[in-house]
Amino acid sequence: GAIEELFITTDHRRLSELVLRIYWDGEETPSVECPLGAFFAMGHDAHPHAVNSLPVQVCPRGGLNCYWHMPFHSAARVTLTYDGEEEFGLVAYRVLYKLYEIPAEAAAFHAQYRHAVTERNDPVYTILDGVSGKGSYVGTYLAWTALQSDWWGEGEVKFYLDGDTDRPTMADNGTEDYFGGSFGFSPFESDACWNHEQAFSYPFLGMPLAKLDAQNAPRKYSLYRWHIRDSIGFARDIRAEVQTLGLRGGFYRPLSEDIASVAYWYQT
Repeated sequence: GAIEELFITTDHRRLSELVLRIYWDGEETPSVECPLGAFFAMGHDAHPHAVNSLPVQVCPRGGLNCYWHMPFHSAARVTLTYDGEEEFGLVAYRVLYKLYEIPAEAAAFHAQYRHAVTERNDPVYTILDGVSGKGSYVGTYLAWTALQSDWWGEGEVKFYLDGDTDRPTMADNGTEDYFGGSFGFSPFESDACWNHEQAFSYPFLGMPLAKLDAQNAPRKYSLYRWHIRDSIGFARDIRAEVQTLGLRGGFYRPLSEDIASVAYWYQT
């Protein structure tokens, strides 16, 4: 059959301390392994926010809703592990599934979490790597903390497919272009592309959090891009990455940025 909806809510606000895992067909290693908030495109614990997208919605006051189609052949197991120390009140959940014939070649849903701080001498953040097989890439979520002043979103998002080495099959214009923005994420009336970012949340892409406390302080952004109508197929392997490049005085500059991510894909 297939899981068609997953709903979870909790009164514990540090969602990174709760880890969601999903196992298909008796596998020992989970196909989905993510902090709860990041899986639902809400990866900054201190800054909860709504998400209004097609496969994932976060509703007031923290209802986490997932509509990714998740087929399985013989069994599905969903676990939630608490890694914190503070006692809290509850976790409530609903899993809606249907039992029906699933084609033998149906691909399984996967999601992988990563977190790193990039370095200026190598300004590249790896979103997904180590995947071997046949499948389709369907989504990217980034919890981006900008540690430097000025504009941060010039880096290209790249997809290396089926043996690509130094040149990827796909390379986007820049971070803001990949997530649907243009000349930054500022309002139409703004002349600046940084420190004026405007949150938005749409069916296939969005930046539902733009936390701007001060121009030179760490700024926090939540960014998602769902490849539902434009999935990225691969026959043997896939690697996805984003450059951490900024702009100052008209010149590109490498950045050290704090990024957490979730990659979503289907794989046979």
